[in-house]
Amino acid sequence: MSLQLFLLLASGLIGVGLYGALSQQSVVMIMMGLELMLNGVIVAAAAFWYFLLPAAPGGQVLVLVVIAAMTVEMAMGFAVTTLLYRDAGADITDMAAELQG
Repeated sequence: MSLQLFLLLASGLIGVGLYGALSQQSVVMIMMGLELMLNGVIVAAAAFWYFLLPAAPGGQVLVLVVIAAMTVEMAMGFAVTTLLYRDAGADITDMAAELQG
């Protein structure tokens, strides 16, 4: 496996996530697109650390911390989305934007 293949995978994840985040109106689908983009960034960062500094464990530790933070962030996002749906029946972004005022 080469660095180019990992970067190709990362760019594919970022591209699919960007398309998913921009083309959907469902809050859950937008969050899934953002998750894919973050995973692409993590794959690229981990590949760079593996190929540039293979003996340094700091890169892998940082990737694990970012994955843990991402998990908490997505859980909170789904909790807010569930709350919006239960309170107002808002399941798309246009309906959630009307709840501001």
